Amino acid sequence: MLKIGDFELHSVSDGFFRLDGGAMFGVVPKVLWDQSNPSDDRNRIELALGCLLMKTPRGHHVLVDTGLSSKYESDPKFLRMFDVRRERTLFHALKERGLEPEDIDLVINTHLHFDHCGGNTLRENGRVKPAFPKAKYIVQKAEWEDATHPHERNKASYLPENFLAVDEAKQLELVDGEFEIEPGLKVLKSGGHTRGHQCALVESQGQGALFLGDLIPTRSHVPLPWIMGYDLFPLDTLHAKRRLLAQAKERDWLLVFQHDPKQRAGYLKEADGREVIVPPEALEA
Repeated sequence: MLKIGDFELHSVSDGFFRLDGGAMFGVVPKVLWDQSNPSDDRNRIELALGCLLMKTPRGHHVLVDTGLSSKYESDPKFLRMFDVRRERTLFHALKERGLEPEDIDLVINTHLHFDHCGGNTLRENGRVKPAFPKAKYIVQKAEWEDATHPHERNKASYLPENFLAVDEAKQLELVDGEFEIEPGLKVLKSGGHTRGHQCALVESQGQGALFLGDLIPTRSHVPLPWIMGYDLFPLDTLHAKRRLLAQAKERDWLLVFQHDPKQRAGYLKEADGREVIVPPEALEA
């Protein structure tokens, strides 16, 4: 657990999976990214299914993203393609902290790709329903529009069973741009990876933490030109990275990397004339 002012933050995981390393690093040559992100015999690199659990000063329990979920455990092709490993899941992490799904008050989805919102819903007796029955789910309006009206390029990442049931249960709240959820907690629309991608920012008592989602999925993606091939709007990614990393450095925000399998968070510092990520001692791995 890490304290950011009056907020309690927990880095929690829904397991691990693999994606193509070339797609994860776009135009960056493999000889560069493979040094810190070794690929397997299918050119896939290991990634975490990271989520963030927080308790706000008002006592609300908030989840940022929900991982993959168990809905795909009966699909061997899916599991093999992405080498999914979920021995410990998001729901294990909640239970270890004394929480049940009914205790979650708010879910923030950075975007609606299957590895970020799969845990939004569950399948029970053949029916898909919200996994967190008392929660509001915060999604950018542009993201919802694109997820519900996908095109050939993004359709494979938007799986309707992960989000339509939330809308049907009237638990969906659409926002447009920067939006304060409660004092000290807001979402920032970044675009880039998707048109409606958003990050979550906590600021309290002079401290801050920024959950980056797929804007900067791992430490290796901190350099400005290191942008995923998956990003639909890479120049928007570049501009958002430049802006938010400058703010993070100036204000000493903790950066939370959703997909980094080894280091979930760190502070952007200068060392020997270059920028490095320094981990906080208290955040769980």
